[in-house]
Amino acid sequence: MPLPNATASHALLLATVNDLNTPCFLAPAITGATRCVRDRLVIILFSRLFNTAGVSHTECWDDIQRLLTYVYVQATAVAQELDKVLLQVDVLLRGFDEDLCEDFGKDFEVVIRIEGDCIPVPLPQSVMSLRTAWSKPGDHVVDSESVPGSPTAPGSDPSTYPVVALGGTFDHLHAGHKILLSMAAWIAEEKVIVGVTDDALLTKKDNWDVLESLPARIQGVRSFMELFKPSLVYYIVPINDIYGPTATDPNIQALVVSKETVSGGKAVDQCREENGLPPFKTFVIDVISHSSRRLDVDDIEALKQAKMSSTYIRQWIVSRQKGDAGT
Repeated sequence: MPLPNATASHALLLATVNDLNTPCFLAPAITGATRCVRDRLVIILFSRLFNTAGVSHTECWDDIQRLLTYVYVQATAVAQELDKVLLQVDVLLRGFDEDLCEDFGKDFEVVIRIEGDCIPVPLPQSVMSLRTAWSKPGDHVVDSESVPGSPTAPGSDPSTYPVVALGGTFDHLHAGHKILLSMAAWIAEEKVIVGVTDDALLTKKDNWDVLESLPARIQGVRSFMELFKPSLVYYIVPINDIYGPTATDPNIQALVVSKETVSGGKAVDQCREENGLPPFKTFVIDVISHSSRRLDVDDIEALKQAKMSSTYIRQWIVSRQKGDAGT
């Protein structure tokens, strides 16, 4: 059947990607799925490149980031156009050597597939029994910035690092947060440490009264991370400064930061050096807006204003509350 006109509360979108070029062919399916879902859309991309022995995770950093950003922005842009700002969108990467858990489809009403796409992974009965809608693929456009999807020859960096760290406020978890968290998990082999800013440091935030509580933000991070890569250990802790565990934990080998927080990463490096700890490798995420799949802007203040942000979401919530109060 074609994509439903009626809305579903929860929907799955499943597709195979054969390379790491920008998946423009998914645009119609993502747009249609976002339009027909009310509360939650989970997009799962399957590829041999995501296998345990697939590509080098660190050397394909830019390509995976670009792929995730493209998919998230397609969905987020449509959601915002439809004023569905709180729509939960999750993008997952699965290798052909990974099986979905048996009950994965239990909370969904419809699964959306791409016409002509044969996913070479056995899907659990809980997914197979869902109502299936089919979407026509869009044009395949080769991204000149991306490399062909083939196993990457070893370089100077390892494919993954045992322990990776990152930090943030993670209020009303959105696409930018999820790309940051996903990329940290992508290059991690054993453990990801996530520092979540404590409530006491956030009282000067715009519309702080609708900011999620610390336990809610921690649980949001954990739920997403365990969904994205369940094989890892996640240590999620409150932090009261920019350093958190990174200043004292000698086992951290890599740090993931957004483009706007590179200066904080440098401060952490200096603190570690003062504490006699080895430096770590820093990986930078491009900050995104809801309408551009990649922002190459040097002005950090402009990035803060342009990206899809928790500030924007809180303002939307407050505006809706005022509107409801006036009716």
